[in-house]
Amino acid sequence: MHNVTLNNGVEMPILGFGVYQVPPEETEKVVTDALAAGYRSIDTAAAYGNEEAVGRAIRGIPRDELFITTKLWVQDNPAEENTRRAFDTSLRKLGLDHVDLYLIHQPYRDVHGQWRAMQDIHREGLARAVGVSNFHPDRLVDLIEHHDIVPAVNQIETHPFYQRTADQDLMRDRGVQIESWGPFAEGKNDLFTHPVLSEIGGAHGKSVAQVVLRWLIQRDVVVIPKSVRADRMAENLDVFDFALTDDQMARIADLDTGASQFFDHRDPGMTLQLGNHRLTD
Repeated sequence: MHNVTLNNGVEMPILGFGVYQVPPEETEKVVTDALAAGYRSIDTAAAYGNEEAVGRAIRGIPRDELFITTKLWVQDNPAEENTRRAFDTSLRKLGLDHVDLYLIHQPYRDVHGQWRAMQDIHREGLARAVGVSNFHPDRLVDLIEHHDIVPAVNQIETHPFYQRTADQDLMRDRGVQIESWGPFAEGKNDLFTHPVLSEIGGAHGKSVAQVVLRWLIQRDVVVIPKSVRADRMAENLDVFDFALTDDQMARIADLDTGASQFFDHRDPGMTLQLGNHRLTD
């Protein structure tokens, strides 16, 4: 496994395992299979409803071998107090005394109050690194400019059809590590049978999924693919024995549409929908 070094010196695996949309009743087995395949970086969130199952699956694995990420959902005021309460709940559900990375999940409500609490959580050693998710450059820069701690990570939609190169350039300049969610675009635009990706895969004896993961890794993008199948989990890890050529990287770059394949976090309707959604413990 290759690691990236975050802006505070913490090392994070460049390839991990995500559990978004994995039902809670299936998550323990799925994560257990992922761990057996060799994954040690696991990404979950309070909003996924499966933190407890992740906690059960990782029990017994030496803590220093794991890199556990979870996320803070949108909080009402007082944001600082509620953020601490939400973090304590996540920590309890995971059965851990600290997490490796804690992210603001959505860029809504009082993100500055949430970030102040997350800075305290980090200073107390309860989260080795803190960061954000789904922040566009304007919101990310606003957060950086008004606080002491620069987010270590920004986890955003990143895949061949929405490549986020300008976002990544800004993050690199600001010391923020880009992390991809939705690396396969959930199969949109016939990704898994796309002729360009298929041809490149054939040249290396690799699947389209492996080509996409390798493309992200060569761009220094942390990625957390999800699968519920053990064979696909193993396949997704098998991407460190080949490299894409400059020409192949350029051909994939030409697939960028410059637009989300899901939804825009700057859309007022989405702001209302996500910003007003509340979780129950």
